[in-house]
Amino acid sequence: MPDLRLEDTIFQDLKKTFSSISDRMETTRRTLRSTDSSVVGESKLVDNVQDFADDWQYGIKQLGKHTHGAVKMINKIGDSFSKLDLDLAESLKAPQRKGK
Repeated sequence: MPDLRLEDTIFQDLKKTFSSISDRMETTRRTLRSTDSSVVGESKLVDNVQDFADDWQYGIKQLGKHTHGAVKMINKIGDSFSKLDLDLAESLKAPQRKGK
């Protein structure tokens, strides 16, 4: 009888990856926020750089929120699999009723 086997290290790896993405997005957002766009010189170019930075700050913030949400979902999935695994183990320990 095939068993469903899922190592919980996969959940740890996924959480680590998504947490890393979220952290890097926040670092990038902070860097963009503190960037001095006036160093590019031309006023129209300064405005364009500021607009670009504003757009990317918003987008990066949204990506960070979504990756944080993914980490929460991964935790829930991991908890569900752990509970299912325990329930399955308990059900296998229970005496089996045989047909009449």
